[in-house]
Amino acid sequence: MPATKRSAPVQEEVTGTRRRSGRLSSTQLKSVYFESEDESEEQAAGRKKRATLTKKRGRKAMDESDEEEEVFKEDSEEEAEVQPKKKSRGRPPKKAKEESDEDQYHTPKEDEDDKDNNEDDEDEDDDDGPRKVEIIPLEKLRDTGGVPYEDHYVHKNTMLFLKDLKANNKRPWLKSHDGEYRRALKDWQSFVDATTQTLIEVDETIPELPAKDVIFRIHRDIRFSKDPTPYKAHFSAAWSRTGKKGPYAVYYIHCEPKATFIGGGLWHPEAAYIAKLRASIDERPRRWRRAFSDPHLKRVFFPAVKEKDGVEAVVKAFVARNQENALKKRPMGYEVTHRDIELLKLRNFTIGTKLDDSVLSSDDAQAKIKETMRGLEGFITFLNSVVMPDPNLDDDESDEEDGENGEEVYSDDEAREDEEDE
Repeated sequence: MPATKRSAPVQEEVTGTRRRSGRLSSTQLKSVYFESEDESEEQAAGRKKRATLTKKRGRKAMDESDEEEEVFKEDSEEEAEVQPKKKSRGRPPKKAKEESDEDQYHTPKEDEDDKDNNEDDEDEDDDDGPRKVEIIPLEKLRDTGGVPYEDHYVHKNTMLFLKDLKANNKRPWLKSHDGEYRRALKDWQSFVDATTQTLIEVDETIPELPAKDVIFRIHRDIRFSKDPTPYKAHFSAAWSRTGKKGPYAVYYIHCEPKATFIGGGLWHPEAAYIAKLRASIDERPRRWRRAFSDPHLKRVFFPAVKEKDGVEAVVKAFVARNQENALKKRPMGYEVTHRDIELLKLRNFTIGTKLDDSVLSSDDAQAKIKETMRGLEGFITFLNSVVMPDPNLDDDESDEEDGENGEEVYSDDEAREDEEDE
C-alpha cells in the first residue's frame, strides 16, 4: 500500500484570539505558537537563538546555584548549632523536648540571675572544698561511785540523769545520752518490780503485774499542749487492781529531783464515777469522815492538822489539795447550802506527801515506802468501795451508823456539837 502523505495541520483563524499549546515551555519566553503568522523568518530565528542562549546560561547558573546552595547549607548548619532559630511567622514552632514548661516563662533577666546564682554556688562549693566529717565522741556513762545498782532502791545516777534531762529537755540531747537513759530506765523498772511486792503485802487486792503495766512513759504528747518540751523530767508508776489504768483508785510514786512524792486516789475519774462519789457524799457523809479519821492517814498525809482540830479540819485540808479543777459553782442537783458542798464540787479525790530524794535512794527505801502506803490503804479501799463496790461484801456493816434512806444517826454529844456549830 502506498504511503499516505500526512496532511498539514489546518489552522483555524479565530478573530481576536490565540490558540495555546498543550505543551509547557521550559523557559520564561513565550512559545512560537503564540506569535502571529505575520512574523518574519529572521525574527523567528533570532528569537530561537536567544532562547537557546538563555537555556545554556540557565543551566550553567543553575549548576552554580546548586553548588552555592550546598555550601550555604553547610554554613547554615554550623550556624544553627550556635545561634537559635529565628522566630517564623504564622504557627509558632514546636518546643524542643529538652525545654520544660517553666523555661518558656523565663525572661532574659531571670536567665541572667540564674546564671549568676549558679556561678555563686560554684564559687561557694569551691570555697568549701571537701566536706568536713564531724566525729561524735562515744558516750561515756557516769561513774557509779562504788555504789552498785540494786532492785530495792533508786540509784543516785538515775536522779542525776533526771536532773540533766530537765535542764536539756530536747530530743538531740536524749539521743546523744541514750546509754544513760536506758540504764536509768532499767534501774527504775527493777525498783518498780520490788515495790510491787511491797504493795502486795500492804494491799492484797494489788495483783503482781509486770513493770510495763504500771510505769508511765517519759514521752509527752505535745500535739495539743502549750508546753513544747518532748519529755517528762521524772519517772512515775501507779498500782491498782488493773494496773495504771482503770476505774480503781491507785497508789502512785513520783520520782523527780527535789519533787519526789507518794500519793494515791482517783485522778480525773469519769463522769459516771464522779456521780457515784457525789451520791455517796450526799447520802453517807459519815463514811467519808470515818475514812478521814484514820490516825495513820492523818499522821502521814495531814501532819499539819492537829489532833484537837478533829476530822473536819482533815476534810478542809483534803478539799484544799484538790482545788485544781474543782467546780466554781454547785454541781447540778445539789443546793448551795449543802453541808458538804465543797466536797461535792471536787473532781479529783487524791492525797499525797512529799519525800526527800534520799528516801528512794536509801537502803531501807522499801521499808519507808511500805510505811507510807499503809496510811493510804484505808482511803484507797474506801474509794474503791464507792466507785466499784464488791458485790460479795455486805455493805450494811460499814453503814451501821447511818439510818434508813441515808439519814445519819447522831449521838447526843455529836448532836450538841452540831447545834453549837450552827
